[in-house]
Amino acid sequence: MDGTTLELVLERKRVKNVNARLRGSTLLVSAPVGMAEERLQPAVRELARKLLRRAHAARVNGEEDALALARKVAGRFPEPPAVGRALFVTTQGGRWGSYSTKTKTVRLNAALRGMPGWVLEAVVAHELAHAFHPDHSPAFWELLGRACPEAGRAEAFLAGVSWFARNIDVVAPVERELLSAEQPRRDARDA
Repeated sequence: MDGTTLELVLERKRVKNVNARLRGSTLLVSAPVGMAEERLQPAVRELARKLLRRAHAARVNGEEDALALARKVAGRFPEPPAVGRALFVTTQGGRWGSYSTKTKTVRLNAALRGMPGWVLEAVVAHELAHAFHPDHSPAFWELLGRACPEAGRAEAFLAGVSWFARNIDVVAPVERELLSAEQPRRDARDA
């Protein structure tokens, strides 16, 4: 499941719903005695996926203090927005981040953890700029540019990451290997 091998321990009992717990790499499932296998398998897969994502989110949030980073970036704004919580999540889907003015919470896509720090800071700045401008108006971009001069570069970087993730299957293995190798200099004049 999602690149993780799990051992499944299934117990049929007198329960109404399918329940699951993840202990290390073991998925412990209890299921109703009479539940059909064709209904049980999708339910087990969905529960496994949710539990693995939750475990991953707990791991990535324990590795670095996202709150300290968000507060540092907030300090770059003329009027720093309040940040009460900041965390990496595995439920962002098609978004790199979000900021709730109501809860003062910054949520960041867990995929950002492995990216350069300047990209992560730019995403945080982008989300915090929405505290002042909920849209992507010229005023929003002007504020973001003042708070994070690397924002345009980070946006281009993330567009490249997104393109590659969507197209990885059409990039030939030899080309993927070339892209992952240390990048050569462009020409002899760069030497």
